[in-house]
Amino acid sequence: MQERAALTRRALIGTAAAEFDSHGYEGTTLARICKAAGISIGALSYHFAAKRNLAEAVAHQGEVAVRDMAERVLARQGRALESAIGLTLELARLLERDVTVRAAARLGAELRFDWSAACLSTVSLLLEEASAEGQLRSGAAPASLATLAAYLVGGAESRIRARSGQPGAGEQRAADELAEIWAIVMPEVRATVAKGNGRRPDGKPDRQYL
Repeated sequence: MQERAALTRRALIGTAAAEFDSHGYEGTTLARICKAAGISIGALSYHFAAKRNLAEAVAHQGEVAVRDMAERVLARQGRALESAIGLTLELARLLERDVTVRAAARLGAELRFDWSAACLSTVSLLLEEASAEGQLRSGAAPASLATLAAYLVGGAESRIRARSGQPGAGEQRAADELAEIWAIVMPEVRATVAKGNGRRPDGKPDRQYL
């Protein structure tokens, strides 16, 4: 019984995520979720007392997916600047492929909570670390770069949502678009060393600077 209840709860969250992603909080009804999930209103009410409770469960699952992604990126133990950029790219990829994350983003805008706060706070800390380690040019403010990262993620979400249901042949992915933007920005903010030096700004060897 417990296993079946857990399966029903997961199915409800998955179905609700698709509905919230497509129609938003106000545009989604419990009746439509039940019909899509193939269960009764009574069964839904057993797991979630109100639509708000179901929305919070969807948002929580989306936030967990974002935190798990951030942990995987940080586990690669790359340099702080590259890790910060990598987090924004992976967040864009999550938005594209994970309906629960997209639902959390839309619910965040409608219900006034910051679905990406944990990830973007980590980006901000990594940029501060990059600055302290001499990975940024003098005058490249970590706070400004963190703001740019937030705008880029928000823009990626808007682009993904605008394309939803209208896939174009050969259409460029949001993460690829972000990567191109970062490629333009990085030469202006990244600290440089003499070509062929083979050392990081702190003097330690780094193949990136060979």
